[in-house]
Amino acid sequence: MSNQAAALLVDCLEAQGCDRIFTVPGESFLPVLDALRDRTAIQTVTCRQEGGVTFMACADGAMTGRPGVAFVTRGPGATNASIGVHVAHQDSQPLVLFIGDVGREMRDREGFQEIDFPAFFGPICKWAARIDRADRIPEYIARAFAVAMSGRPGPVVLALPEDMLHEDGIEAAVRPMVHRPAQPPCPDALEAMMALLADAAAPVAIIGGAGWHEKARTWFTQFAERLGIPVATAFRRQDAIPPSSPVYAGNLGYGPNPQLVERVKAADVLLVVGARLGEATTDGYTLITPDHPGQVLIHVHPDADELNSVYRADLAICADPDEFAESAALWDDHGIISFDAGAQAHAQWLAWSTPRAADFTLDLGQAMARVREVVPPDAIICNGAGNFAGWWHRFWHYHGSPGQLAPTCGAMGYGVPAAVAAALRFPDRCVIAAAGDGDFMMNAQELATAVQFGASVLVILFDNAAYGTIRMHQEREFPARIASTDLLNPDFAAMVRSMGGQGWRVESTADFAAALDEALPQKGVRLIHCITDIEQLSAGGATVSGLRQR
Repeated sequence: MSNQAAALLVDCLEAQGCDRIFTVPGESFLPVLDALRDRTAIQTVTCRQEGGVTFMACADGAMTGRPGVAFVTRGPGATNASIGVHVAHQDSQPLVLFIGDVGREMRDREGFQEIDFPAFFGPICKWAARIDRADRIPEYIARAFAVAMSGRPGPVVLALPEDMLHEDGIEAAVRPMVHRPAQPPCPDALEAMMALLADAAAPVAIIGGAGWHEKARTWFTQFAERLGIPVATAFRRQDAIPPSSPVYAGNLGYGPNPQLVERVKAADVLLVVGARLGEATTDGYTLITPDHPGQVLIHVHPDADELNSVYRADLAICADPDEFAESAALWDDHGIISFDAGAQAHAQWLAWSTPRAADFTLDLGQAMARVREVVPPDAIICNGAGNFAGWWHRFWHYHGSPGQLAPTCGAMGYGVPAAVAAALRFPDRCVIAAAGDGDFMMNAQELATAVQFGASVLVILFDNAAYGTIRMHQEREFPARIASTDLLNPDFAAMVRSMGGQGWRVESTADFAAALDEALPQKGVRLIHCITDIEQLSAGGATVSGLRQR
């Protein structure tokens, strides 16, 4: 046990199983950086901007189930980092952000870069606090990890007064590792659920979200396949069930299969596990309305505050998705519940997710077909926000677990930092940062972090010289009146080469296939810069000319 405050804090992180932190260094927490210098159990990843720091930590928490850990400095550092806190909150991912703060004697004087961090972060995190007493560091660290993981996982923010970190002679015992509490479902609730499913004619399951990990994926797949119930995944939760499952029906969100949309609308029983049924998954609360007349809603979620908060639940089950899925899979229904719809829905999804040729020099659908032919099926696909992501969501089959790192809150710039975190966490797996030109430039600098720390990342960048999503809405609302959405881009292949990576610029489908074949087996940072036609606005078939004719 260390007697110096910063060293004690690092001891506590080690005790909680932290093996990697992400940071942009700041003078406000120099003692922590010094304490980390000689620790072999924790890797310190120095990033280029604080938004990249918290994106990486958020992605790391999504992959491990334990909080990703980030350190930034006060003021500008903390406000830059807030984007990752917001993503962790809306994505229900565990994160602990430490912020070096002004000294205690400087507080409330508007000291240099001073912000009231509990007030600033409180609305977008589960708990925000300040550690004013060094002897309470073990208490705060253990509580932060427990809060971040329990119920609906999410972010915790702890401010560290600079002078507190320098204190010595601290007498405090490190607390042991905390774990997510086991929350099995009530047997009576399971029995009620099975009775509702037995009476159903057209049930649909919607899964993924808070607390959903490999155990939930394995057991729920077994449960759904036994019943034959169609399973849809919530927005950007496509790795919640293997795509090879004969009951997987596809994903909800932006640009879903119209046949799946109709199936959800026609369902008489909806079994929702882990998902909040947020705006994206429900198409603005219209696909499933909060009162869902004519439909029975069974809502399973690990946080009691989420149940019956927006959606009226006919049967609310407060349980951890892992524990629920195992209990449901092992429940004996005596073979009386069986549906054919799962296989039908899966066949519809397979047809929907098969690319078809289009008349473009670089046909993105055919590019995705080539990706599916040669990229390992367990690749981790990381993306931020933009129409470019729709090509991946529709045509890539997310076999890996974890296999999809993508912000449900639609934050641009998430893909590259998430890919760096994934490559460090799973160095033997293929990691792809899927990007658009606008999205990529939000955090392109973190490719320098990837090079510095030996992370192997393949970036596939679709460049239509525009903020494509906004352009699509603009063409719909103000046809032929383009404003503020055109982009003048650099040579991205040359840009990544200047950072120490490799780059290819392609303008045709054949060139893309050749570049992918060359880049894929190599290590390090690689980028394929795909020059695309603005007419290819979305994977759903939207084009500029088509929108203008509406």
